[in-house]
Amino acid sequence: MIEIIESGPFNTVQDLGRPGYRDIGVSASGAMDPLAVRIGNILVGNDESAAAIEVQTFPFSLRFERRVVFAVTGADGNPHLNGSELLSWCAYLAEPGQVLELKQPPRLARSYISLGGGLDIPVVMGSQSTSLRGGFGGNAGRPLAKGDRIAVGEDAEIAMLPASGIAVVEPAVALRDVFPAAVDGTLPIRALPAGEHDLFAGDGEAFWSQTWRISSRSDRTGYRLSGEPITPTASIEMRSHGVVPGVIQVPPGGEPIVQMSDANTAGGYPKIAGVIECDLWRLGQARIGARLNFVRSTHAEARRVEQAVAGYVEDVRQTSRTVKRALKAMA
Repeated sequence: MIEIIESGPFNTVQDLGRPGYRDIGVSASGAMDPLAVRIGNILVGNDESAAAIEVQTFPFSLRFERRVVFAVTGADGNPHLNGSELLSWCAYLAEPGQVLELKQPPRLARSYISLGGGLDIPVVMGSQSTSLRGGFGGNAGRPLAKGDRIAVGEDAEIAMLPASGIAVVEPAVALRDVFPAAVDGTLPIRALPAGEHDLFAGDGEAFWSQTWRISSRSDRTGYRLSGEPITPTASIEMRSHGVVPGVIQVPPGGEPIVQMSDANTAGGYPKIAGVIECDLWRLGQARIGARLNFVRSTHAEARRVEQAVAGYVEDVRQTSRTVKRALKAMA
């Protein structure tokens, strides 16, 4: 069991989402940085898709009521356990009564807390993710609040953790040859032209060439981008169509909206582009006010990035298994 000591708005329980229900209007939800959730779960010995706590408003703290293996991944801030600074992207053992505190990270947006044994909460429509708009899943369909107590499943691997923990190189470093770094503070995000791209003619090129800023009117549903408006060459009437995370739509005002984890299930605004899936975690870590530009990609490049990420995840999985096997042999 864990108890929430301090939490701000919109901190929720999220896993990798609940796909398969968009046809009945149910958003997939899930973590804004799914790669951080996958790595955190591997470190603590869970299935990659197990639910974690997504923290996007800080400070956040919780108290452990029994021995638990945990890992903090995602944002670039160092967690503290009973006041002692720890590494992110590392599994540790917490003792009963100890308090984990997450302070405001310097650059990135979201941290994830994975717990060995997983969060013992109901599965709704195949997922433990919180749907805030639907009011279901996760912690009774709402954000975490001070005083909430959440059960943690039994952890069969709790004895197979070295005293110093198990750490991995974070993806931004391990995959730096795959994910281009920000240039002058502007984050490059790869995307593919979408169905209505040609309707924007010259403004279509302006979409790619200018720097956009994430507006304060952004949330888990979508990032609204501020910049020089772009508009279609002619007024068109479109039927609503299905949308998924990563789709970039352009409403009449001309400032694009990037659909995110709680993406609408349908919409009628023209689609100018779609963010490649493996770049969505980087976008999920971008804060309000961050600058970004879209880089035209290809399906072949998207596939190469996907393969590189899969290789990184497999390396983490094998490293964790090797360490635990060695400890078991020494026991």
